[in-house]
Amino acid sequence: MTKHVAVLMGGLSAEREVSLRSGAACAAALEGEGYRVTRIDAGRDVAAALAAIKPDVAFNALHGRFGEDGVVQGILEMQGIPYTHSGVLASSLAMQKDRAKAVMAAAGVPVAEGVTVSRFEAAKAHVMPAPYVVKPVSEGSSVGVVIVREDRSHPPQELAREDWPYGDMMLVERYIPGRELTCAVMDDRALGVIDIRPAAGGFYDFESKYAKGGSVHVLPAEIKPNIYHLVQQFTLTAHRALGCRGVSRADFRFDEKPDGSGEIVCLEVNTQPGMTETSLVPELAAHAGLSFGELVRWMVEDASCDR
Repeated sequence: MTKHVAVLMGGLSAEREVSLRSGAACAAALEGEGYRVTRIDAGRDVAAALAAIKPDVAFNALHGRFGEDGVVQGILEMQGIPYTHSGVLASSLAMQKDRAKAVMAAAGVPVAEGVTVSRFEAAKAHVMPAPYVVKPVSEGSSVGVVIVREDRSHPPQELAREDWPYGDMMLVERYIPGRELTCAVMDDRALGVIDIRPAAGGFYDFESKYAKGGSVHVLPAEIKPNIYHLVQQFTLTAHRALGCRGVSRADFRFDEKPDGSGEIVCLEVNTQPGMTETSLVPELAAHAGLSFGELVRWMVEDASCDR
């Protein structure tokens, strides 16, 4: 019997548009693999929508709050619908960046020094010497990220705006110069390492991530073999320490400049990596010999409850 897959997409977070693109790509690929697919724009009625169609599997293509933070995973557990990616605890933990960092550091994964403060505190005074990075503790895709350079005399005033949409708690971290590297885990093994180079130079922001031509992906990354293997090792260690399942992706900074420290720092683990036409995980899977269709098929066949 043909397996019925509900593709959860869209949602309520700041990453809604990216999720719609991820979901559309995955749904089309799954149909190409012979599955019966229902697309669900996951609003607050998502539990009722799932109960009405009773799918065999849920393919979670949501990003950000409510879809990547354990909330939807809990609904799927309650309804007994097998689902892709990580379970309730790992999803919630990885989405809370400050707590995830503590778990990763305890497992031996290097992370940047940082503090968690309210956005009002971060707007009132520098909470650490510049340069530093301010990011929401529970958002993804670089939304709400502010980089404070050495020459910035005042802390970021935009954090105190009445209409600030990214939550009140912020993670402030030491800025790590150097390359942006990323690596994914699939089936409990690390894939390749990509060196991400924003086309315009500078920060790998939302536009660099999702605009066509916004960045150049060098795969395999042109770094020393020992650094390449370390990134893979840290990626797998972080995945296991957080309790992730299925596919995840870890992002790093590598300071290789002659006057740098040569350090590798893990920025975060994404339990619901992007699956758009410019996304990194499909590219890493292709490098490992898997087509996009084969990747999403594996994810569906790997789906379960109690993850």
